[in-house]
Amino acid sequence: MAAQGAQHGLQVRERCGVADTIVSGMAGRYATALFELATEAGAVDSVKADLDRLSALIAESADLARLVKSPVFSAEEQLKAISAVLDQVGISGLAGNFVRRVAQNRRLFALPRMVADYASLVAAQRGETTAQVTVPAPLSDAHFFALKEALAQQTGKDVILDVTVDPSILGGLIVKLGSRMVDASLKTKLNSIRHAMKEVR
Repeated sequence: MAAQGAQHGLQVRERCGVADTIVSGMAGRYATALFELATEAGAVDSVKADLDRLSALIAESADLARLVKSPVFSAEEQLKAISAVLDQVGISGLAGNFVRRVAQNRRLFALPRMVADYASLVAAQRGETTAQVTVPAPLSDAHFFALKEALAQQTGKDVILDVTVDPSILGGLIVKLGSRMVDASLKTKLNSIRHAMKEVR
């Protein structure tokens, strides 16, 4: 009954168009609905921990990532497969019910964005802010903490770094902080140079 109630609560909030200035769009509405349910249940941190575990599994498994992102799977296939994963790793309660509801609604492709938006809502509640950082190779501990400290000084808040490794940017880094984008990647510099050279011809 509790699970059914949680799913019903999510449906009601989605229909009501719950929104938050921190997140937006379809993924933001789902994340906000889950955040409100988790707040009411006093389970904000445990839900975040479960979602973080699931995100790590998706990042580590090409098959699971394909299940989440590929449109070739039916809602029934996605629900059955993701339910098996949730059961296997022991993710239940609000987080488990949420992921199953997302699969049933054919929105599993947006789950990574929902998880990120939920994390943003949790960070805002804690007085933190999240910076999405893209780098060509994993950051050393020294670089990680130096970047974290620099952004904290700039924002006046504790900054959580969400780091993604993308070798295609060649060098430097790209930092997205809220609506601001700081692009210091070598690829962007090279593209700018190429563009300037074309104008000279």
